Amino acid sequence: MKKRPFIIGLTGSIAMGKSTTAHFFRDAGIPVWDADAAVRRLYALGGKAVAPIQKVFPSAVENNEVSKEKLKSIISENPAALSQLEAIVHPLVAADRADFIANTEAPIVLVDIPLLFETGADAEVDCVVVVSTDAQTQQNRALARDGMTRSHFDAILAKQLPDEQKRERADYVIETHDFESARQQARDVVTKIGDGLIHA
Repeated sequence: MKKRPFIIGLTGSIAMGKSTTAHFFRDAGIPVWDADAAVRRLYALGGKAVAPIQKVFPSAVENNEVSKEKLKSIISENPAALSQLEAIVHPLVAADRADFIANTEAPIVLVDIPLLFETGADAEVDCVVVVSTDAQTQQNRALARDGMTRSHFDAILAKQLPDEQKRERADYVIETHDFESARQQARDVVTKIGDGLIHA
């Protein structure tokens, strides 16, 4: 029976540099599963979320694909729709993640999950890496994004576990104020975990 890989859970609040840090782990030879990319696959033509979402929210599907903009509109008009959507999507995302883990031959993998703690997915990983920076840098990065407003930024933050609490629950914290330093920090985490597996 194939041995399950060591699973790193990567998380961090909005605009902390998580996606960039995930690339650093990929560059260090670690296969990466990305929750946001999984949702895009599920919503795309032929994706497993299209039919069940169409059944509950018919107007959210256009040309056999799920429209994120239409979903946002539906949820803004009816906040209760969010829990209905999550009940459809979360199990499909979890199944996609499980397939990735089951089909890898690598000894270490990384799962990039923005709401790792909020969804309880931290219980399914072997260690947690939290990506963090100071509040001003975070805000500057977020507001530089296309279409991002201060009120939208605040609304996203309100749904996420505060950075301080994430840091307290982390096995490793990667500071991303300087991305070259963050790259080295990611390499150091991989080395420590690899050494631990060798000597286990």
